[in-house]
Amino acid sequence: MEEFRRSYSRLCKESGAEPQETVLQQLHELPWGRMDLATQSLTLDTCRALGNLLQKETQLTELILSDCMLSEEGATLLLQGLCTNTVLRFLDLKGNNLQATGAKTLGKLLRQNKSIQSLTLEWNNLGTWEDAFATFCRALVGNDALRQLDLRNNQISHQGTEELALALKSNTGLQQLDLRWNNIGLLGGQALVNCLPSNRTLRRLELVGNNIPSDVLRAVEQAMVYNQDREATFRENQARIHVLSKEVQHLWEEKSKQGSGHLCSKFLDPVETTDKQQEEMVQSSRTSTARVGQLQEALNERHSIINTLKAKLQMTEAALALSEQKALDLRELLTTTDQEHRSLVQKQAKDHRLEQQEAAERESKLLKDLIAANEKNLLLRNQVDELEQKVKSQQEQLFLTREELTNTSAELKMRVVQAEERLELEKRRSRQSLEYLEQLRSKEVEHMTRHLEENERAMVERIQRLEAARLALEEELSRVKTVALSERIQAEEELIKAKSQVRLEEQQHLAHLEEKLRLLALARDEAQSTCLQQRQMVAEAQTQASQLGLQVEGLKRRLEKLQQELSNKDQEKVAEVTRVRVELQEQKGHLQAELTAQEALKEKMAALERQLKMMANDHREALLDRESENASLQEKLRLKEAEVARIRDEEAQRARFLQNAVLAYVQGSSLRALNPQK
Repeated sequence: MEEFRRSYSRLCKESGAEPQETVLQQLHELPWGRMDLATQSLTLDTCRALGNLLQKETQLTELILSDCMLSEEGATLLLQGLCTNTVLRFLDLKGNNLQATGAKTLGKLLRQNKSIQSLTLEWNNLGTWEDAFATFCRALVGNDALRQLDLRNNQISHQGTEELALALKSNTGLQQLDLRWNNIGLLGGQALVNCLPSNRTLRRLELVGNNIPSDVLRAVEQAMVYNQDREATFRENQARIHVLSKEVQHLWEEKSKQGSGHLCSKFLDPVETTDKQQEEMVQSSRTSTARVGQLQEALNERHSIINTLKAKLQMTEAALALSEQKALDLRELLTTTDQEHRSLVQKQAKDHRLEQQEAAERESKLLKDLIAANEKNLLLRNQVDELEQKVKSQQEQLFLTREELTNTSAELKMRVVQAEERLELEKRRSRQSLEYLEQLRSKEVEHMTRHLEENERAMVERIQRLEAARLALEEELSRVKTVALSERIQAEEELIKAKSQVRLEEQQHLAHLEEKLRLLALARDEAQSTCLQQRQMVAEAQTQASQLGLQVEGLKRRLEKLQQELSNKDQEKVAEVTRVRVELQEQKGHLQAELTAQEALKEKMAALERQLKMMANDHREALLDRESENASLQEKLRLKEAEVARIRDEEAQRARFLQNAVLAYVQGSSLRALNPQK
């Protein structure tokens, strides 16, 4: 098998595929002349490589491919490779779900391969496809090499059994046929009974679990006993002929060894041989008379059995006529039931289409509402941008006012310096006019201080008006943002409510379908014990779906938390703005109290304005990031909902598959327990 293993690896690499590790391990551990790949999931490349190798394999006599779940194409590649194989004796294809294409390829294999003696096809679906199974049966006619055929659990109906019976009439090689746990019925059993008188080689026929009457089963059993007795008699005669041929050859050898000098013994030997022959003839006549008596008794028993069978046949024909009448009535009832079922299906399809149309209309309406909300959101954003531009223009005016204030203070300082210089000059010129000049200077200083105070009061009032205008604009901006946020939250809540309503309607529809399934399952109470494991798997899938729902709820809570954080950020911004305002007011008080520190206060105000701009930019960026994060979370939520819907579809499909498997299993569950081999 090492050479086979290397050839398999080479063919896989030539086709551009990697060889399966499990197959390589099985090939490494297999005994000589036997390849067991049971329960291995074979890929299409592996099937192609094995098919090419089996065409020329001269050492493999036993191939086991049970429960490999081969695809149609993979099974075709393997069976085509076996068509030209001349050494394989045993082939096991149990549990591979072979269907129409597989049945046709098996027919081709039986026509071309003359070496396979045992073929196991248990747990497939060959009988479901009547035309393909008829092709398989026609190929069985010309195959005299096959000795054992296993067709258990293949959904073979009475039509397929009739095709198989036609094949058995002409087949001269098949000795064992297993048809247990199919759907043969009375008609199929009668077809088999009618074909058995023409078949002299079939010695074993298993028909348990096919709803066949007991008298038909007894007739099949008698035919099998007759074929077994005939085969035993034939073998006994063959053994006797072989022994007699050996004795005759031995006598001829002894006769040839006798010489010419043994004349006395030559004359005496014929006398002894004649005596022995007479004794043997008497003994054989006695045994033949006893055998003839036994055969006569058996013949009389067979005549009585035939008479009873004829009476039973008449009764069966009468019962068959009644059953045919009942079958006609049931067929009419079935047609009416089918019509009602079709009408119900059409009605359900119409209701489903109406529900889909309503759901589409609701979805289009929600999309329109969402588009309108988005447009409104865009309008609000435009208003926010305009308000921000107004705030910027007010800030620029405030900055210009502050520059004008600084210029005025500088001009006042310069005037004070000039006044002091003039005062010094006046002091140098004349000490006599000191009092007059001091009076003039004091008057001028008072006038200048009053003028300066008036200018400062005007500037402060203007700054206060600008600050009030800015506060009003900021309040309007915050109000517009809160309105936009509330409308966005309201639109999202409406979208969530609509989605939950659609999901609730889908759940109600699913609940209605599940109620129908439950009503159908009540008729299969006997199969509940075998379905517990499958229901546990469904429960696990439902728990997974609930876990996914919990994850979706967690994402929703996270979205709400992010929205709360966004509102907290807005509150922090408002608090920061109020804090900056307080600082500005404090700076204004310091500006009024200390005229000498005006330059430092201006620089500090400029720094605070830059900080305010940076904070506004940071807040805007943070707002954009939060919006992008909200969009990504909504996309994730949509993906999760799509995944939940896909899982539900998969679970519904798996439930349908499980229901089909349970129905297929229940059909033979009542009779399978009676079979000890099963």
